[in-house]
Amino acid sequence: MAFGLLIIGDEILSGKRADKHVPKVIELLAARGLSLAWVRYVGDDPARITADLKDALASGDIVFSCGGIGATPDDHTRQCAASALGVPLAMHPVARDLIIERMQDVAAEKGVLFEPDRADNLHRLNMAMFPQGAGIIPNPYNKIAGFFLGSADASAGAVYFVPGFPVMAWPMIEWVLDEHCAHLQCAQGQREQSVIVMGAMEATLTPLMEFVEIHHPGVKVFSLPSVDHPEWGAHIELGVKGDIVAVVPAYAALMQGLLEKGARLGPELVR
Repeated sequence: MAFGLLIIGDEILSGKRADKHVPKVIELLAARGLSLAWVRYVGDDPARITADLKDALASGDIVFSCGGIGATPDDHTRQCAASALGVPLAMHPVARDLIIERMQDVAAEKGVLFEPDRADNLHRLNMAMFPQGAGIIPNPYNKIAGFFLGSADASAGAVYFVPGFPVMAWPMIEWVLDEHCAHLQCAQGQREQSVIVMGAMEATLTPLMEFVEIHHPGVKVFSLPSVDHPEWGAHIELGVKGDIVAVVPAYAALMQGLLEKGARLGPELVR
């Protein structure tokens, strides 16, 4: 089962805000022996958001969508998700009640009377309008729920919609991983193991890389060339990544091949 990440908002593409979701989601997945397969960025354009959500819903992947689920004019994600699925928006009763609880809490904190029929309070209830049939994702920060489309156990893929704010999004993503995706977590975890190969060219290492991948299914071989490292100069970081059980013998085969080639080796790295 692949994991994807969709990040929505003009503020990311314009550079007003730097994306923090990608490294954090990688971290949250890695802690559970999982990894991120793909990422997409899209601005606040309803047609593009709808198209990307159609792709995500049809992919069979587990996808986290961050941003655009508020109730201001530039928040289009809820509407686009409904359009992508071909269903109407509908008030989710549990999400509605949680919003009301939040408004009551805020009124109590300020020492004022809660007025449920006030225009701004009625407008806040729009954040409980989800595509018909959606499930909810609890928000421990302020009770304003996110939602998901797809099977609750993610067995056939699902898209999980959370706010763009990291303080809300990250705990909600963790909840999804532990409540909906626990059966996908790998007890042995993932490993990336590599070695610095100095003064080498990728073309000469490619046959060894292909050999390792063919004889060690389940691992990926990677090479990261650099031309101006202050300590190692021109070099290639060559390594393998995957489940720990598969990485150990694959890395041993990679090292054996490098030694047979007489490669000049630097430090070894484990992540």
